[in-house]
Amino acid sequence: MRRVIGGLFQSLDGVIQAPGGPTEDPSHGFAHGGWMFPVSDEAVGAAVGDFFAGPYDLLLGRRTYDIFAAYWPYVAGEAAAMGDAFTAANKYVVTRGEQPLTWANSHRLGDLDAVAALRQGDGPDLLIQGSSTLYPALLAAGLLDQLKLYTLPIVLGAGKRWFGADTPPLTLKLVEHTLTPGGTVIATYQPAGPVATGAFGHVESAAEDDRQRRMKEGSW
Repeated sequence: MRRVIGGLFQSLDGVIQAPGGPTEDPSHGFAHGGWMFPVSDEAVGAAVGDFFAGPYDLLLGRRTYDIFAAYWPYVAGEAAAMGDAFTAANKYVVTRGEQPLTWANSHRLGDLDAVAALRQGDGPDLLIQGSSTLYPALLAAGLLDQLKLYTLPIVLGAGKRWFGADTPPLTLKLVEHTLTPGGTVIATYQPAGPVATGAFGHVESAAEDDRQRRMKEGSW
């Protein structure tokens, strides 16, 4: 069985939109495309390199695939080696659409059942980069094995967030973490079961009785 491992760049307030450049995704009026570069450091780059160091295939949402397919096959200079590696890797695109997938070694997956079947087969790890819309469904279906979050020291206020209304409640286990010199927290998590609840303590008081009453009435 293969592992599905996600990698996401986010701001402190959870924004994941367009970290790579101003024209990457300006939808909904997002004005901060390219926010990652000024607050990143060499240690972040090294960690990303480690993420892609072993054998892998890519698992992508359709929009991230479009971004990658318009950039990585054509990039030159120091990034050309990464572009060549991405081109050589199998790219599995989760999409209900029928648009052509013209980048070499691209394959269409129509639904989560196809992702589950791919995960059960033989092959290298399936790495997700970006593709934030995949996470709620993967987590709900138990198909995400590991998540690496790069939390950079910036607050953006507005933009797409990967923790949306469709994200299922679950507990995560921290399995590795590091802090880069520039202040990026790189934390690796594994799903660890459903959310449990409890309390740090309980007191009986008329004030608490009144607060509970007002909550029930909708006047709190």
